Amino acid sequence: MIRRQLYPPITPYFSDMLPVSDGHVLYYELSGNPEGKPVIFLHGGPGGATSADHRRFFDPDYYKIIVFDQRGCGKSMPYASLENNTTWHLVKDIETIRETLNIHKWQVFGGSWGSTLALAYAQTHPERVTELVLRGIYTLKQDETNWLMQEGGASAIFPDEWHAFISHLTKEEQAKPLESYYKRLTSNDETVRQQAALAFAQWEMSLVHLLPTKSLSSNRQETKYAEAISRIEAHYFIHNGFLNHDNQLLDGAKQLSHIPTHIVHGRYDVVCPVRNAWRLFENMPHATLTIVPDAGHAAFEPGIIDGLVKATDNFKAL
Repeated sequence: MIRRQLYPPITPYFSDMLPVSDGHVLYYELSGNPEGKPVIFLHGGPGGATSADHRRFFDPDYYKIIVFDQRGCGKSMPYASLENNTTWHLVKDIETIRETLNIHKWQVFGGSWGSTLALAYAQTHPERVTELVLRGIYTLKQDETNWLMQEGGASAIFPDEWHAFISHLTKEEQAKPLESYYKRLTSNDETVRQQAALAFAQWEMSLVHLLPTKSLSSNRQETKYAEAISRIEAHYFIHNGFLNHDNQLLDGAKQLSHIPTHIVHGRYDVVCPVRNAWRLFENMPHATLTIVPDAGHAAFEPGIIDGLVKATDNFKAL
């Protein structure tokens, strides 16, 4: 079968900076059809950023595409800030964007951490969601974070990269890698912070794709990106995503049976194992689950693109 491709590149017809709360200002943009069906794209991380290719999962003739950088990320300010940066602040920010744009309901599309945020938003504001498209599922359960940040999970598949990751720490610090990295990533010493950020980001980057990709360099642009994603990711991990309990998002998913949902997950996803998607599917049996047989975690692997574009195309009929 011929796999679906991304839609052709498009440019936004509008972009702006939106002041929200607590001194944060968010970058957002609109592209596609100004009168079309609204869809909001939630990027990964936490601490990642949007890119031009994120607009391309959607038919621009049909969808009004809303893309934004979350608190501390991308073009939003203040950059890499951890202050007043929690799951629930982000949920409120999404609502602020919706209200600013005078949108009644919209499709919510999120991958990796974006799937977490999409579930949190849908469970808080179910009346505002027409459909969910979710990729690379992460539900903030402790064993999901442990898989990535403790020995015995992803480290069993990538022992060489894990060795490089923990070798940045002292022997004493290696007993608790996440806590140790968090301390370094929040250090007042810029050099300590940047070196930790590059090592932390490189560990995750080494797991994202089915086939190996290049290593991060220490140039200014990549160091800046690494600092945001590493600091904010560690911040959310160390605080268990600011949830009330470990199973909150899975339990809450049971209440979303009225929302058409499509889940796309790579069979060989090492960042977020496919068991995460299966658990969610067990709590959302009305959903369509696509397990891509030749993909890892990355959004732009061919099979993942195919599944996501088919999902957004299928939802045009609703």
